[in-house]
Amino acid sequence: MTSRIAILISGRGSNMLALADAIERGEIPRAELALVISDHAHAHGLTHAHTRGIETLVIEREGRTRDAHDTEIIRALEAHDIHFICLAGYMRLLSPSFINAFPNRILNIHPSLLPAFPGLHAQRQALDYGVKVTGCTVHFVDEGLDSGAIIAQTCVPVLDDDTEETLSARILAEEHKLYPRALKQIIDAKFEMQDRRIRL
Repeated sequence: MTSRIAILISGRGSNMLALADAIERGEIPRAELALVISDHAHAHGLTHAHTRGIETLVIEREGRTRDAHDTEIIRALEAHDIHFICLAGYMRLLSPSFINAFPNRILNIHPSLLPAFPGLHAQRQALDYGVKVTGCTVHFVDEGLDSGAIIAQTCVPVLDDDTEETLSARILAEEHKLYPRALKQIIDAKFEMQDRRIRL
């Protein structure tokens, strides 16, 4: 069975493109990128998706509660028969109703080795703390902030002369590799979760 994937974006959508490329190259067998949704009408990622012939929707959040906004997205996902949802720079916490509608089917990527440095500016947090190693994490989405069960991680060294920009660029390059691999694992494997530990 082909798994229909939706990607939620708020901005440039570079991880969306990495996933789209991997699916197009056949690196995620039995996966179809069926829909891209943005909460911003002018998100650059929408242009990239249009260029590739991927269906897009804009569901803006301005003037609506989180629950009302998420309800409209849920309806769109269900109407498109979506099996897995990937957040790719989607800058809003999901409501409990959204998470409950797709249990263990919503993935996110974050630019740190969670549980370290959740939330915004994770790379700056890593530099400010003085860690020698950081990285990126793909995890299931729960009701907390970057707190869901961890699927996969990649380490990235922090160099002495790193700035937030240089560190972010090196982490992003690894994100583009890790996210497709993690999605493939979830689609392919019958995983077990016990006490937050995922066994693939």
